[in-house]
Amino acid sequence: MTASDMETTAKLLVAPGKGILAADESLPTIGKRFKSISLPSTEENRRAYRELLFTTPGIGESISGVILFDETIRQGTLNSIPMPEALKKQGVIPGIKVDKGAKDLALFPGETITEGLDGLRGRLAEYRELGARFTKWRAVITIGQPIPTRPCILANAHALARFAALSQEAGLVPIVEPEVLMDGDHTINRCEEITGEVLKSVFEVLSDYRVVLERMLLKPNMVVPGEKCTEKVEVEAVAEATIRCLRRYVPSAVPGIVFLSGGQGEIQATENLNAINRQKKVPWELSFSFGRALQASALNAWRGVVVNVAAAQKAFHHRAKCNSLARYGKYRVEMEKESS
Repeated sequence: MTASDMETTAKLLVAPGKGILAADESLPTIGKRFKSISLPSTEENRRAYRELLFTTPGIGESISGVILFDETIRQGTLNSIPMPEALKKQGVIPGIKVDKGAKDLALFPGETITEGLDGLRGRLAEYRELGARFTKWRAVITIGQPIPTRPCILANAHALARFAALSQEAGLVPIVEPEVLMDGDHTINRCEEITGEVLKSVFEVLSDYRVVLERMLLKPNMVVPGEKCTEKVEVEAVAEATIRCLRRYVPSAVPGIVFLSGGQGEIQATENLNAINRQKKVPWELSFSFGRALQASALNAWRGVVVNVAAAQKAFHHRAKCNSLARYGKYRVEMEKESS
């Protein structure tokens, strides 16, 4: 893609009322999801599940793009249509996860560095030939005592920037994902502080590596308390803290922010996205790039049974529609009854 094409793709991924489905679960992660419904994680079961999601009628009305896993981008539907082509038929842009996961950061207990830069230039060229038009790389930051450390934040910022630069060189739009995990008992204020430190470092290094902000998207966590925190907060507090943090550290040249759900429940993630979009006007499109928060109901409805496909697709379509409305701040929890 040309520079103009990349900017167009970035804008299409955050088009009004639309967001991204993260269907890029690694083999261990999807294995856990399938185990929850007592289904073996075989290649065929994984293929059938992704086909169910990608061929849901009308999904292009709410979903702009899908992040694929390496296995999935090479698979096809039962009718032998390559998965990227099946998505394009729905008006959905295919993308690809290109990192190889978070590994222990040597000499820094409890912290990780994401690997996958070796050979990435060649893999990006191959993924583009397979139909990908955007990429994603996830960095993982854990809050604890006394972490995260400055070296961990910087190491992950440099990896994100190198990934983004290589992606743009290949004509692919990078989605930069620095995730501050919900794990732990930290307060919302602590999450806001660390998220700010991470975003500040990431954008400083992106600038150093000459990454063009208009040709990328940011996929951050929402600012929320740790899942074990006893101090509960309202959705308005999450929205205010999230927007305040983004205003301080994210340049206005970035066309869109696609929030990750980060372990939140389906309705919780939608309510928070809705509240965020009800805040005062900001320079970016505020969208979503959810995995489990778009899929949990569909997976439970499907359970690996062919006759359940229609029910599973209905559940997925409903979840996507709810998040589409949340992009306008027009979601109401009463809408959940419409799926029953």
